[in-house]
Amino acid sequence: MQAHIADLADFVVASPTSYHAAASIAARLSAAGFTRLDETAEWDTATGKRFVVRHGAVIAWIAPETLGAGSGARIVGTHTDSPAFKVKPGDHLTSAGWTQLGVEVYGGPLLNSWLDRDLGIAGRIVTRDGAEHLVKTGPVCRIPQLAIHLDRQVNEGLKLDKQQHLQPVLSLLPGGGLMDHLADVADIEREDIAFHDLYTFDTQRPEVIGLRDEFLASARLDNLACTHAALVAMEQAEVGDHVAVFAAFDHEEVGSATTSGAAGPILEDVLLRIAAGYGLGVDATRAWLRRSACVSADTGHVVHPNYPNHHDPVVRPLPNKGPLVKINAQQRYATDAVGTAIWLDACEKAEVPTQPFVSNNAVPCGSTIGPITATRLGITTVDVGVGLLSMHSARELVGVEDPEYLAKACAAFWA
Repeated sequence: MQAHIADLADFVVASPTSYHAAASIAARLSAAGFTRLDETAEWDTATGKRFVVRHGAVIAWIAPETLGAGSGARIVGTHTDSPAFKVKPGDHLTSAGWTQLGVEVYGGPLLNSWLDRDLGIAGRIVTRDGAEHLVKTGPVCRIPQLAIHLDRQVNEGLKLDKQQHLQPVLSLLPGGGLMDHLADVADIEREDIAFHDLYTFDTQRPEVIGLRDEFLASARLDNLACTHAALVAMEQAEVGDHVAVFAAFDHEEVGSATTSGAAGPILEDVLLRIAAGYGLGVDATRAWLRRSACVSADTGHVVHPNYPNHHDPVVRPLPNKGPLVKINAQQRYATDAVGTAIWLDACEKAEVPTQPFVSNNAVPCGSTIGPITATRLGITTVDVGVGLLSMHSARELVGVEDPEYLAKACAAFWA
């Protein structure tokens, strides 16, 4: 468990954005014997250990030489992005003698949790020749909160205007130079930069905390904790009767409707090309997909001790009691009885505990890639994940045992 948590912490540090996460995953898969395929080229074969990278998403799979009778695909889906602030065009903006970074909100962060934190800037820069360059700075900016002396009512309810109050400070005037700095970081010429996809990130390292070291406090646990668990399981997986698939999508926090998101075609593209490699026609491919199953692994909520009334009065999941199986009558999660049976079988084989999650009827829940995948492909899908406190905060909290539990359950699902 300690080794898994240490590895998760290193993965989080190496993955300040979805693009960095995809690069980290790709490097680890290559080291584990996977071969990267080019989506723009024809594939001679899709069997064996393979993967593709599309922007901030990765699809990896292990395919046997021949399909067994009645076999399908066993998919674990996660996402690589997390709530943050995305950098707007232009080097900077100015106000009252300060140079500031122009940003807009990405996803649904707990805005107040980003105040007074030492933030870095990371992402990708695309040059005019179409080449992508990953960049990552140290702590260079901060969103300063107004002192209580200047807002005596702040503790009665903080209100943040997304345009006026959330622009980080970079330096004092005369300002500018952010893109010059990032060009130096990427070792490219400033005039060669076409555009960028850049985000702020919390530079504080993950830490194991608690009286008995029970918890991991970290940025981006939603959803790097589940992505890392599935990656660890895939690294250790062997060829079996089914095609084992690890799908780490991008853009879940903003709806998934992109070329690299779960609502886009990336997973279907890969599955259809794998099926074509086996010589399956349209009818046989659709039958193969109907024999498939997907575990959508995303973080969920454990009961909050300061806000117990926001949770279901009976179902009370806790940290270190196993990953959640997430259930919702409105199908915000894709879980049904069939998918739950698949998940319980995997947990039993892995000898790990699991616990249900349902929302308080008066508190609507979020959603995941699960319903999107089930809708796009017609695949039986079950929504699961490790439980957090402070989800969508700049710094979240997870039990130290749950990420490894999830990795073992994913491995059993693929076995």
